[in-house]
Amino acid sequence: MLDSLLSPFRALGQYAILMGRAFASIDEFRMYWKNLFIQMVRIGIDSIPIVALAAAFSGAVLTVQTAYQLETPFIPKTIIGSIVAPSIMLELGVVVAGFILAGRVGARIAAELGTMRVSEQIDALEVMGLNSVGFLILPRVLAGVVMFPVLYVVSCIVGIGTGIFTGHVGGFLSASEFLAGARQFFSLLDPFIGFVKSLAFGFIVTSVACYKGYYTGGGAVGVGDSTTQAAVLSCVFILVADLLVAMLLL
Repeated sequence: MLDSLLSPFRALGQYAILMGRAFASIDEFRMYWKNLFIQMVRIGIDSIPIVALAAAFSGAVLTVQTAYQLETPFIPKTIIGSIVAPSIMLELGVVVAGFILAGRVGARIAAELGTMRVSEQIDALEVMGLNSVGFLILPRVLAGVVMFPVLYVVSCIVGIGTGIFTGHVGGFLSASEFLAGARQFFSLLDPFIGFVKSLAFGFIVTSVACYKGYYTGGGAVGVGDSTTQAAVLSCVFILVADLLVAMLLL
């Protein structure tokens, strides 16, 4: 009973120590910089199609539903743009991208490191004198922090662009009306908060996945469990971080 109660605190301490070891090895980073660019491509560039697809449908659906709910002659059509654009920049663009990357990137990282752990490849790196934490974890976490804001920008551009296209093709409002509404209530705080969230989500998804993968045990079953737990925990922590950032900055 006591062991079960203390387990989350033990895991939190183990996670904090692992991240401390990873960032303490930044002095050796000249040895691992190639790995950083490989991870930036795999985490960021390779994720653009799926993030853009999700953002496109999110922007289209949000535009259609907003137009449906505001279908009255007493409300100007430009209000649709003033609702859709800030919603994508402030919340939808970054959260949708975060959830998708928790499944795609987080699960893949946990599976990679978990497989290396159960096949003793990580032990082999240590025997060869390499700092396995610096070599495997630091490039992945840094790549996530750097590339998630890029994916956030892609998500916003595609989401708002699709919203404009859907509004025009669906006959809800013209592109100029949409843009006029978006400009009317535009605030620099909206993209700033979205940017801060993307940094936080990038760190959460990659660091949690690295932690679960690095401490995998139990063979193939353990790899599957770590992969699932990495995706689920990342989604939960994304929701918590989303609320905290909103409470602190709004």
